[in-house]
Amino acid sequence: MPPLLDQSTPAQELAALIGPVDSLPAPRYAGLARRVRELVTAGQLPAGSRLPAERDLATALATSRVTIASAYRVLREEGWAQTRHGSGTVVDVPGSGGDGGAGWLPRVAPGLIDLAHAAPPAAPQLLPAYARALEQLPASVGGNGYAPHGLLELREAVAARFTARGLPTDPEQVVVTAGVGDATALALEQLLEPGDRVLVTHPTYAGSLRMVEAGHGRLVPVATDPASPDDLVAAAHAAARQSAPRLALLEPDFANPTGARLSAAGRRRLAATLWQQGVLTVVDEVSAELHLDGEALPPYAAGLPDAAVVTVGGLSKAVWGGMRIGWLRTDAALADRLGTAYARRQLSVGLLDQLAATLLVRDLDAVLAGRRAELRVQRDVLLSALAEQLPDWQVRPPAGGLSLWCTLPPGLSSAALAAAAAPRGLLLAEGRAFGTGHAFDDHQRLPYTRPADELREAVDVLAALSQGLRGGAGQTVVRARTVV
Repeated sequence: MPPLLDQSTPAQELAALIGPVDSLPAPRYAGLARRVRELVTAGQLPAGSRLPAERDLATALATSRVTIASAYRVLREEGWAQTRHGSGTVVDVPGSGGDGGAGWLPRVAPGLIDLAHAAPPAAPQLLPAYARALEQLPASVGGNGYAPHGLLELREAVAARFTARGLPTDPEQVVVTAGVGDATALALEQLLEPGDRVLVTHPTYAGSLRMVEAGHGRLVPVATDPASPDDLVAAAHAAARQSAPRLALLEPDFANPTGARLSAAGRRRLAATLWQQGVLTVVDEVSAELHLDGEALPPYAAGLPDAAVVTVGGLSKAVWGGMRIGWLRTDAALADRLGTAYARRQLSVGLLDQLAATLLVRDLDAVLAGRRAELRVQRDVLLSALAEQLPDWQVRPPAGGLSLWCTLPPGLSSAALAAAAAPRGLLLAEGRAFGTGHAFDDHQRLPYTRPADELREAVDVLAALSQGLRGGAGQTVVRARTVV
């Protein structure tokens, strides 16, 4: 694939990418704007890159400053650039919201196919649960409506679910939060000090990386291989000995984005080695019960001291992302500390949501049965469409979870693919969103959380774009500088 420009693009480097201005279509400013758009969609000029000052680029291209200013104006008007205070003019992608071309922030519009988010539509049990919760609500409206740590009935239901899965749990060990990400953020806020190292699988969920960075933690990436998930045990052991991380963030079951799943023996060995080395593990179980092939495996924390692990989970994948109900489970003393801190930040999660969630957790087996059946069909449709239209994409069928992690053929950039797909109504998350630096631009995550017809349509778009983007990969470009 072509090398990418560094985030601070010097004028000479961009001029080398653009080429001689005499070869651009007339009028020259419009041709220049068009050439910049081509560089963005080819992945050679990443969204978020700072464009050079008008005077500097004019000098590098041996053209007038008016030409550069007019080209920049066209790019801004068409959504391919924006002016940021203190940063000058930066590259953007129309409709990307300035998120690096990854389509990461959710958008809702007619005709859009959202494969940037592994988020299924609502389970059929959602509305009946809210209807029953509304019937129960009058019994609570005489109070203040707050439930610090979470509604007792919901904590009891979550604790019973853990216990049934092989991890004996009391309600005092559970704290209810506004979603799984909120539970993870709470744990990081309270347990991570600036400068602490955090072991993360690589690739991993983009939100986890951003939360560690926001807490000024230092990432310790450990490579994972979906073809051999248990290799993570030895790699994590070595990384923990060398780097002495304070925390580890793991997703043992159907990890996002790879779909990798640790075996029962693998998770026992990994849990033991991290605990022995004094690493507190935050385990994300949002996909733990979305096994599509095979059976459920014991929770990661089973057999460990309760204080060794903070397990986070919730209903966003099983039920609906719009239902912002999550939880964490750990030692009772640590749960009390985290719950108290959460209550200072947010007195309570909404009571109506908690009442509905209580009913759904109690009926979670039925909810999951329907969700698994739906995901199996959609996974197989997406795999079949890829095999038919994009046979040079390498895909390992996952045994569960929500998405495929595709290895792209040589010359195809995930950044370019995401940028080119957005104007076609297909939202994708760049492969780089799931790693550090420029890693994984040769991979593409494709969730199978949308209906079958949308998945087929998405593959139609990808097939139409793939060959054209690869065809432009042979241009001479300036190598990116290493960013530390």
